[in-house]
Amino acid sequence: MKKEVLDYVIEKTHELMNAASCSSEAKAAAQSWLDAVGTEQEADETKKYIAELEADIMPIDNLIAFAGSEAGAGYFGAELAKNITAHAEEIKLAGAEYCDCPACAAVAEILARKKNCCEGF
Repeated sequence: MKKEVLDYVIEKTHELMNAASCSSEAKAAAQSWLDAVGTEQEADETKKYIAELEADIMPIDNLIAFAGSEAGAGYFGAELAKNITAHAEEIKLAGAEYCDCPACAAVAEILARKKNCCEGF
């Protein structure tokens, strides 16, 4: 992996891990990947990390459906769920494919680098 790409992904990985909206699974996968960088396990951990990121990123339609549901109101609270739904609908109209919370934004940037650069970054 090119140093420029590696440095970028490491930076975004730290942003992901520091995001309040980062799941415990994504945080664990991120830490495992960081620990493996530069070791024999890097390629395997990269595959696992990418799989976790792809599983965790919230498609905008899923966010709208969840936040607009009773379960979403129970999770976020009625007022916040309403605000999240409205925001998600707004960014969807502007072309967003995914949630734009800090964790999803970091994941989207990492996955975009993978998509635009190379497999496994």
